[in-house]
Amino acid sequence: MSGRKPTPLGEALKQYLERSGLGEPVEEAAVVPEWAERVGPAIAAVTTPLRVSRGSLVVAVRSSAWLMELKLMEGEIVRRINAGRARGRIRRIHFVMEEGT
Repeated sequence: MSGRKPTPLGEALKQYLERSGLGEPVEEAAVVPEWAERVGPAIAAVTTPLRVSRGSLVVAVRSSAWLMELKLMEGEIVRRINAGRARGRIRRIHFVMEEGT
């Protein structure tokens, strides 16, 4: 047996993600569960983050009035989402009408 200590699972997973090139996409995807906290209750109540791909976040919006308002606020929302994030930053948000509305 070697004298090495076992690598903690979290560290091994982090190393694997970095080597495989999945680290950045995983960091980007972290914005989905953080959405409500980052944008606040008013916006969170009328939106649903759907997916993240290559720095673009797709968000469903419940009404056309909110859709227009959020498009105007995109820059501010991107700043809120990226605050304190060194990696996995969002560059663009695509607001789309929620299906069925």
